[in-house]
Amino acid sequence: MNKRIAILISGGGSNMVSLAESMVGDHPARPVLVLSNDTEAGGLAKASAMGIATAAIDHKPFGDDRAGFEALLKTELENADADLICLAGFMRILTAEFISRWEGRMLNIHPSLLPKYKGLNTHARALRAGDKMAGCSVHEVTAALDDGPILGQAQVPILPGDTADTLAARVLPMEHRLYPAVLRRFAAGDRTPVYLKS
Repeated sequence: MNKRIAILISGGGSNMVSLAESMVGDHPARPVLVLSNDTEAGGLAKASAMGIATAAIDHKPFGDDRAGFEALLKTELENADADLICLAGFMRILTAEFISRWEGRMLNIHPSLLPKYKGLNTHARALRAGDKMAGCSVHEVTAALDDGPILGQAQVPILPGDTADTLAARVLPMEHRLYPAVLRRFAAGDRTPVYLKS
């Protein structure tokens, strides 16, 4: 029985597309829902065009009521009978209570070589630190931000003259390779980390 995957997005959904396109043939999972906190997210139309069910719950009317927002997320995920959740550019921090409901069944991709540079502006921070390498990580989601067990990393060299934008543009294709590779293993019950280099 294939695992049922829900993918949470906030924007254009490029990682979502990579994940969805990978889930074919003998892959142990299939996408059943793309869910966004932004009704205008470009990834929703892409998902619909791929034949994947979509839903959007605008977080803005909820203000500080994260529990109310997450209750609707939970309803959508349960209605889709999702086995695993992939956060793919989902720009809301989820509460510990929500995460505990999906403990061990939720993945996230983060644009740094964790444990370095949790949170935002990862590429600029890597450049400021004088790092030689940058990249991305896929990890299990826990209540602590960008802190769960690492399931995969992909590295790219930082080049002379790099800016945050040029570095981000080189890391993104590695995200599109890494996340599907990790999901394939994870959906099959294999938590062995995946390591890639450009």
